[in-house]
Amino acid sequence: MDDHRQGERQGHQHDHAHSDHGHDQAGHSHAHAYGHGGHAHTPKNFGPAFAIGIALNLGFVGVEAFYGWLSNSMALVADAGHNLSDVLGLVAAWIAAVLVKRAPSARFTYGLRGSSILAALFNAVVLLVATGGIIVEAVQRFLEPAPVAGTTVMVVAGIGIGINGFTAWLFANGAKGDINIRGAYLHMVADAAVSAGVVLAGLVILATGFDWLDPLVSLVIAALIIAATWGLLRDSVAMSLAAVPPGIDPEAVRAYLAARPGVRGLHDLHIWPMSTTEPALTAHLVVAGEANHPHFLKETADELRVRFGIGHATLQIEIEGQTACTLPKGCAA
Repeated sequence: MDDHRQGERQGHQHDHAHSDHGHDQAGHSHAHAYGHGGHAHTPKNFGPAFAIGIALNLGFVGVEAFYGWLSNSMALVADAGHNLSDVLGLVAAWIAAVLVKRAPSARFTYGLRGSSILAALFNAVVLLVATGGIIVEAVQRFLEPAPVAGTTVMVVAGIGIGINGFTAWLFANGAKGDINIRGAYLHMVADAAVSAGVVLAGLVILATGFDWLDPLVSLVIAALIIAATWGLLRDSVAMSLAAVPPGIDPEAVRAYLAARPGVRGLHDLHIWPMSTTEPALTAHLVVAGEANHPHFLKETADELRVRFGIGHATLQIEIEGQTACTLPKGCAA
């Protein structure tokens, strides 16, 4: 190949292995790894699930907030705030699910895949802000107790169990194959459990008259939200900073590449998320002369996809002796 001969004259052989593209604009050769393991795109048929889930939860937010105010229940108001953040989260996730399918452009060469990371970060911030408001109101209610209509609390929260449970069911069949859908599914399941806690509080208030249980339950709900949101905030910030995606061991990836036949060294290994479901990798591999056989790049890319779920790998080959970076001395990454 002309590219190969030119690369040797420059001291490098520039071959790239991509799992989802054939040739780049410069004419470099690519090894194809058909199929994607370790990640999945949001199927189109989840659009109706998003629409139904958003409509149901938005309607329930209005009902819950109104009856929370009417029954003087801070627990219902707290859960309404939580459900509103869920609606915003579903909207953001739906928008991101649409944007990640946009084709790459000259300016956005990865398309808009990173929008799913921004949506996750948005969800985390909104949840924490809403939780702060819940805590402030609950503390004020402790200082100034007020009677609570336990029956109303139980009925409204019981409706919430049904709505959240049904919404979770809408996403259940995609929970195993798509981490974004799984997140929506688990969030709805958790909301159903929180509503069950509110029902329990209403039952205890009816039996004992302990109105202070209502703000206590709202604080418990706030604690649960913070516990669930902290991981989302941590991971979304890390992804925004192009950290190695959770679930991928960079040292294991490095060890695998270093052990490939003919590889004498590697450097500039980078693993980052293009979206919340699509890891990418680039690396320079130093090989012994022409030891890399014709299928080397394709087999390496296939194995990265199968072993580590990295469906977009770009590998640059450098000839040993024409670079100062060799193993076991180690190379800067």
